[in-house]
Amino acid sequence: MVTVKETAADDIQKTDVVTHEIIRGKLTAIADEMGLVLMRSSMSPVIYEVLDFACGFCNPNGELVAQTNGITVFTGMFSIQINAIKRKFGDSIQAGDIFILNNPYVGGTHYNDVGVIKPVFVNEKLFAFAISISHWTDVGGKAPGSLPADATEVFQEGICFPGLHIYKAGERQDAVFEMIEHNVRLPTMALGDLNASLASVRIAEKRCIELCDKYGGNAVGETFRHILETSERVSRDAVRALPDGVYQAQDWVDGDGICDERFPTEVEVTIDGDEIVFDYSGSSKQLQGPVNCSRAALISAVKTVFKAIVDPQAPSNEGWFRPLKVVAPEGTIFTATKPAPVGWYYEGTGQASELAWKALAPLAPERVSMGSANSLCVTVLGGYDNDRSEPWVMIEPSMVGWGATDERNGNCVTSAITNGDTFNYSIELLEAKFPVKVNQYALNIEGGVGAGKYRGGYGSVREYEILADETVLSASYGRSIEKPWAQDGGTDGSCNYFELRSGNDTRRESRAPTTKMQRGDVIKMVTGGGGGYGNPIERPVEEVLSEVIADYITPDQARDAYGVVVKGKEIDQEATDRLRSQMGV
Repeated sequence: MVTVKETAADDIQKTDVVTHEIIRGKLTAIADEMGLVLMRSSMSPVIYEVLDFACGFCNPNGELVAQTNGITVFTGMFSIQINAIKRKFGDSIQAGDIFILNNPYVGGTHYNDVGVIKPVFVNEKLFAFAISISHWTDVGGKAPGSLPADATEVFQEGICFPGLHIYKAGERQDAVFEMIEHNVRLPTMALGDLNASLASVRIAEKRCIELCDKYGGNAVGETFRHILETSERVSRDAVRALPDGVYQAQDWVDGDGICDERFPTEVEVTIDGDEIVFDYSGSSKQLQGPVNCSRAALISAVKTVFKAIVDPQAPSNEGWFRPLKVVAPEGTIFTATKPAPVGWYYEGTGQASELAWKALAPLAPERVSMGSANSLCVTVLGGYDNDRSEPWVMIEPSMVGWGATDERNGNCVTSAITNGDTFNYSIELLEAKFPVKVNQYALNIEGGVGAGKYRGGYGSVREYEILADETVLSASYGRSIEKPWAQDGGTDGSCNYFELRSGNDTRRESRAPTTKMQRGDVIKMVTGGGGGYGNPIERPVEEVLSEVIADYITPDQARDAYGVVVKGKEIDQEATDRLRSQMGV
């Protein structure tokens, strides 16, 4: 048991504001160090290169007080996962315990996202929790990477950790490690990633004890309260500044991996004083395929959008979300119940976040962009590499085009909203680690974007040639039929898809249910562009000309969409004025 020394900070009833801010900064530093430790010691490229993880530090109630930047949809569920552990183990939680949890139905996302949770004890009392969640490359199941796009039940998606001790009172639980070793395709990598997570939460414990030793446990505990109460106050003020009312949005899910049917979704947002409710009750029942998400994932997706509305720049903590309530009955596409598959949950959370985004867009057009190609467009490749005599699995999200706002063009080649600060693989790492060759990486100019006074952002094109004899592909791209939405006269964006090429045969798809590929086959991943904002013929002619010169658009597109006549590298001003007059300007 750790005992910290008493300090002057414990002798006063209230800690001064300056000390609060010093401690707040140190808590943020703890979370950042957790992330660095995890990133630098993990074995999965999807963790150390893509940055598919998040780390946080929470008070004894499980409320987030500090986090490192990472997957936004993870950080919103820290409190949910910790409280799941607290409900299960209660007063038996003790110093030296470390837990593992990936159960989607009690606080997780999908089986690949593994949470490691360590309670921190100071002076024989539960003082805090450290938590890291990271995406393991493979956790078993029917397909390499554990994400079969045609899964019909969660049992096909890998191994479940329902909330287990991996250390109990400091003693390693060897059976859990052995269970992992014998149930995944890449055991060395999985156990390496587990050890990285363990190092991450242990460094948080060490730094917390050092912090309490320097400033006193009471001062640090008071700072926990100060952080949450301050954020809550700012958050409620931001909600109060929004006009009371009921705001709605509707959208469609473009198939579930099993069928091509489109499924309706909707949200109703009610703002009343300093409280806000997001109600998803009108959405489709849970689907047969794996694009469902769990309630915890839904809540976390809504938190992501809500935080972007009230204060996108301030560090996140649970206090920001106290004015927020999320409503949805059990058994919907956003609140799937076991055994519904949830492997591709990020298509569900992407849909939920986009609905909230769309409903609130009229209230904060300077912060809320138009519709994006809002899918992670995840591609999973794996099999056996005969050249290296080893199995391999590669999972990678694709970058998409975001929508415009009322004052700027949309961002190009950017991660979907729920995926935070993630990247795709660098070409150098990808070709070094996996049996693939990158033939192309470019902006998706051909697919285009939504036109407007401000245009949407461009998506991307990546083309991979397979260099292994036998490879299995799993892929599921949302926003493949329903285009990203526009506003105030802008036009809709473009959709996501991929092409599979084998010899002279090429086919276009949005989902690939465990598809076999051979050496020399090619997959071309294409992501869409965002929606535009405002009347296109109000766009400055100089901007249109610059994009013609840069080959983003053709002279014909400049004329038809924007009413700008370009000849060579110059504007025909007379013809442009005449055309724009005819179009309504």
